[in-house]
Amino acid sequence: QVQLVESGGGLVQAGGSLRLSCAASGRTFSSHCMGWFRQAPGKEREFVAGISRSGGRASYADSVNGRFTISRDNAKNTVFLQMNALKPEDTAVYYCAAVFRYGDFVVRDGYDYWGQGTQVTVSS
Repeated sequence: QVQLVESGGGLVQAGGSLRLSCAASGRTFSSHCMGWFRQAPGKEREFVAGISRSGGRASYADSVNGRFTISRDNAKNTVFLQMNALKPEDTAVYYCAAVFRYGDFVVRDGYDYWGQGTQVTVSS
């Protein structure tokens, strides 16, 4: 079992930055691929970014590529999402997710564990 707790959400003006954190419980964090997803009101949850077990590989949704950066600290059981140049359309609840994998690659769907979410609101 992996428990995930997100933090760092809030209200920011367009063009601003936020850094989300996700703290994971358990001693197998480094065996899990990690991802960030988001869900805006009235829309389906969508993949934002994913990172491999080692942190050496990452993948992003086209809508955030070049503005967001995912990273992880396996020593601290934490994954981050640095969000720059935020736009009003980035407003959503952001979720951290984890899935166990043997290989060191990025997973874009099929996650098993989810956090409770953190609200990000970008004003125009």
